[in-house]
Formats: sequence, C-alpha cells, structure tokens
Amino acid sequence: MTPLRIALYQGPSGVPASTADSLAALADAARRAAAAGARLLLTNELYLTGYALGSAVRDLAEPADGPAARAVAVIAAEHGLAVGFGYPERDGEAVFNSLQIVGPDGGLLANYRKAHLFGDYETTFFTPGDQAVVQADLDGVRLGLLICYDVEFPEAVRAHALAGTELLLVPTALMRPYEIVPQTIVPARAWESQLYIAYANRCGDEGDFTFAGLSCLAAPDGTVRARAGAGEDLIVADVDPGLLKASRAENTYLSDRRPELYGSLT
Repeated sequence: MTPLRIALYQGPSGVPASTADSLAALADAARRAAAAGARLLLTNELYLTGYALGSAVRDLAEPADGPAARAVAVIAAEHGLAVGFGYPERDGEAVFNSLQIVGPDGGLLANYRKAHLFGDYETTFFTPGDQAVVQADLDGVRLGLLICYDVEFPEAVRAHALAGTELLLVPTALMRPYEIVPQTIVPARAWESQLYIAYANRCGDEGDFTFAGLSCLAAPDGTVRARAGAGEDLIVADVDPGLLKASRAENTYLSDRRPELYGSLT
C-alpha cells in the first residue's frame, strides 16, 4: 500500500476581490508541492476570494464550473496533482461555502457545501449544504470532504468513517483564540474515528479576524504528522494506508459501536 503524499498550503493569500492573486499564489504552491512529490494540495476555507467578504460575497461567488474553478483545473493539470480549494459557490440565488477537489488531470472529483455554518457572518450570507458525506478517490485512497466548523461535530466525522473515508480534507478559517481545535480536537477526531484528517487553515489578519494558522495532518494513531506555525507555510506529509489498517485493527471503535443505544442522537 503506497502512501499518499499531501501538501497543505497555509496562506494569507485571498483577500476581498483578489482572486487573481490567490490563483497566482496557488500556482506557486502547486509547483512547490509537486516538486516535493505531493499528489494532493489542499488550501484553506474560501481561499480564492478571502474569508472576510461581508455582502461582497454575493458578487464574488461563482458557479462550481465557473472561471476560477477552470483556472484551478489548469493549475492542477499543469503540475499533475489534485487540488482542493475553498470558494464561494453560486447556485441560482443561493451562495454556498464550498470545497472543490479537482484531479491531477484537471477533472472534477467532488464538490462539497459546508453544512454547519459558524457565526452571524456565515449564517447571514451562506446557505447550508444538505449532504453529510461527500467523497472522492485518489490513488486508491478514499477522500472525504468537510469544511472548518463541520469537523467540530463528532457526528460529522464519524459519518465519514462509517462511509469508508480514509483521509478527511478540512479547509478552515479558524480564528484566534480557538487554537484548541487544531491542537486538541482535530487529533482527537482522527483517533476516535480512525482516519487521517488534513486541516488547512488561514493565517494572518483579514478584516476583523486574526487567523490562528496551525494547519496539520493528524493520523489515526493519535500523532500529528506535520504542523504549521502561525505564518504562511506549505507543509508536506504522507497518508499511509498501512498505518491506517493497523490502527483500525488495534483501536476498534468503529466495530465496537452499539448503534441501537444511540437513537436519542437523531
């Protein structure tokens, strides 16, 4: 079982109305990730436009097959690696906080709309998604998609584990002082649901927000295989299917569940 090498880009690029700059920074990150042997590059939440958009999000939102998505597809194909990017997605009158994955050939692999919206800004300007589990396959690894606040709900992560997700991709725009999420919650989610979690955060200041950085790859054995600091960074680490198989054999949370006792959860 060959490990899947992934890269997480923790960047400040992506500020209101700067999609062109975000794409240029993405192309550079893709070049560096590919040179390091990565097969997948993940960016942060609303990477293409920036997070602190306010009402401008309605003007900057694009369809899932819009010009920005097509530009990302070109970057992915040029460098021969899959790219996951956050963006505001327009569908009719609705705007979603979305994550799209394009494959190494530039073809669409998956598109996910954030289900758990955080705070007044998101609940005012975005429509929540209604799919709990969205997945794709890359090099024999089953990918799952969530966004930021989604991962803080154990039910959302467990649903992915039960559906066969092996690597959960989570672009985020986590602000200070919530560093407990990448430091404690994300590794705990990876352990309790027995999967890898790639958590790609923003960094720096934008509008009224100061983003915490600390992007990481958390493994199912409870370790953190790579961790960024507070500033711009590109971290690279391997997702090892063999380790995942061994960890699931040793830590049998998924098979030891008793769902007949959990009716009150729904």
